[in-house]
Amino acid sequence: MFLEPHFKGQRSGWIEVICGSMFSGKTEELIRRLKRAKIANQKVEIFKPKVDTRYDELKVVSHDANSILATPIKHSSELLNLAKDVTVVGVDEAQFFDDKLAEVIQELALKGTRVIVAGLDMDFKGRPFGPIPDILAVAEYITKVHAICSHCGNLATHSYRLTQEGDTVLLGEKDLYEPRCRTCFAMGNILDLKPIG
Repeated sequence: MFLEPHFKGQRSGWIEVICGSMFSGKTEELIRRLKRAKIANQKVEIFKPKVDTRYDELKVVSHDANSILATPIKHSSELLNLAKDVTVVGVDEAQFFDDKLAEVIQELALKGTRVIVAGLDMDFKGRPFGPIPDILAVAEYITKVHAICSHCGNLATHSYRLTQEGDTVLLGEKDLYEPRCRTCFAMGNILDLKPIG
């Protein structure tokens, strides 16, 4: 790929990541940043994985019911055509995308686009999730947000699955997942904990 020389004053792109467990406010923060960019009259496009239809097929929706219109896509390569001449690109639920996502968003950033990515950093087993680790490695800015553990009240870093389903991708909300701290997550994988309160 041929790159134009970078001169002082030329618009430069970058990558921001908002990550954490379920119910930590990732999507809420993504929506906040994108709405601010729109208020500043920047050209903004938002994308979500086609597989994520929990709240709405065409919107990114937070657990607090804030929303913003989005384009559902199947493969990360679609971003390159759909995000042409866009100042700010938002990507929600990035963990559900293919492994090429890090490569694609780097290409967008090199073209001068601000890319904001939100997603789970770990799956329900506490392992790095999808393309998120690669994106964290190349991002200029990283914000790790936390939920509150539903058992002890400490900061929650893990998404604990309440069912015995073994598939890595299992779409669900509070019926299937709860936020837990490291200790309660580990204990929950040994014995069944009852929530506080």
